[in-house]
Order: sequence, then C-alpha cells, then structure tokens
Amino acid sequence: MKMNHVNRLELAKKSLKGLSIGDAFGESFFGERATVLSKIDAREIPETTWEFTDDTVMAIAIFEQLEQHQTILQEDLIQLFIKNHDKDPNRGYGATARRILREIGEGGDWRTIAGAAFEGMGSMGNGAAMRVAPIGAYYYDNIEEIKRLAFDASEVTHTNIEAKTGAFAVALGAAFATRIRLNLETFTPQEFITKIADLLPDTDTSSKIRKGLSVPYSYRIDTVETILGNGRKIMTQDTVPFSIWCAAHNLDHFENALWKAVSILGDRDTIGAIVGGITILSSKSERIPANWVNSVENFETSVFRKK
Repeated sequence: MKMNHVNRLELAKKSLKGLSIGDAFGESFFGERATVLSKIDAREIPETTWEFTDDTVMAIAIFEQLEQHQTILQEDLIQLFIKNHDKDPNRGYGATARRILREIGEGGDWRTIAGAAFEGMGSMGNGAAMRVAPIGAYYYDNIEEIKRLAFDASEVTHTNIEAKTGAFAVALGAAFATRIRLNLETFTPQEFITKIADLLPDTDTSSKIRKGLSVPYSYRIDTVETILGNGRKIMTQDTVPFSIWCAAHNLDHFENALWKAVSILGDRDTIGAIVGGITILSSKSERIPANWVNSVENFETSVFRKK
C-alpha cells in the first residue's frame, strides 16, 4: 500500500488524538484513592475539564515536526518544547523537565544540559515515551526510521538509553497498531509484546517489557503492578512495560484499554497517553467513545499549535 505524506499525517494525527484523550482521561483520575477506585469500578469518569497535560503538549511538537519536515530536527524540536512550555507552564511538567527547558531557554546547549542530568547518566524518566506514538503511526512501515526518530525525539531531554528504549517501544507499538488498522498484519497479545521486545536494545526496560509475556490478563491489578510497575516512580522502566502490556491486550478496544490503564493508578495521565496513542489506531470506531473524542481539549485549536 503506497502512502503519501498526507495519508501518513492523518495516521499520526489519529495517534495524537488518542494520546490526548488518554492523557486527559488519565489526569481525571487523580484524587483520594478510595474515591478513584470506586469511580473506576463503576466506570464513571470524575468531574473533569478534559484538559490534556504536558504529555500532549510535547507530542504536538513532534507531530508538527512530522507535518513540516517528515523527520525530527532536534534544534527545532527543543525550541518548540520551550516555546510551548512557556505558553502554559502549568501543564504538569516534572521538575527535571522544567529545569532542562529553562536552562536551554536561557541559552544553554541542550546536549550538555540533557546529558548532565542525574549526575551525567541522563534522564531515564518516562517523558520521552509519552510523546512519540505519532512517529510510529507515520512511519509504520519503516522500523529503522522509527528507531532513529524516536531516539532523536528523546535525547533532546532524555539521553539515557532506558528512556530511548522506552520511546522506541512505544513508537513500535503505534506502528504495529497502524499495521493492524491497514489490514497488513494481525497480532495476539503475546505476538505484539514479543515483536516489540525483539527489536529493542538490551536494557532493563526491554527485559521488563518481555516479562509481560508471563503476566496473564486475568491477574489482579496489584499483582500486575508488582511485576510491571505503574509509573509511580516516573521512570521508563516503571511505566512502559505495563503500558505495552495493557495496549497488547486491548488492541481492538480503545475504551477498555483506557479503563485498564487507569486501574493500576500510578502515573495515570502518562500511561493513558501511551496506551491511547497506540490503541486508537487499531480499534474500530464504535469502541472509541464519541463523547470522549468530543469532550477532550482540541489540540488543533489550542495555543500549542503553530498558527
């Protein structure tokens, strides 16, 4: 199937829409634990503005890179991150991200600043993984390009190989979900996880993603958390493995995917963004609630889109 830029961009936009829904949906479930759990059990969304967080804001910048250049220009991307952060700093940015963006915005070199984080190890936070699904949707048929762009999109803020691995994993998830959408391939949950894990660098993140192969979907969610994590540590290794496992078991059901995503608590908006950015691509339209689509803040008309 021959795809031109316009076709590919529509796939990336679809992924960004799912990412924004999952992000805003997940953000709605922070609060007192017992209340949140009762809402999840009843499948009732707490009162919410449906505003997205920094996860979507940063993904918008990546989408615009694909839109304008069909690639990632790192200097341009980091400046977009800074510009959009400054438009609304109150979107849930973590302390490290704020510091990195501020120091680069004040004239520092991003390579030096990002590389110096965490005593020179570079950040292994989940901020790289949360924003890259549109890359996988756009380049669903080019694994090498997905890897290159996922790494490039990561390292302007996250130079650690764990963060890059997590971003690559999420972009691959979006690519394989797109292949399902285009009737090019089908996957069982096991096949989906295996295909992603087999392509990743040998890291703690990839090892933990592979652990998902031995975790039945029927397991209690607290048991799943002990094995795969739930993003509470804000680390790639603690966020991406569950997100991939959750998406793998719900590739055909966007709504169920997001309810499962929030059920593990932890970093709800980021897990929701990752899972949403993948599963919207492979789900039938009737399994994507129209009221969610219509309620979420519209990234197209937001201040974060270039005018």
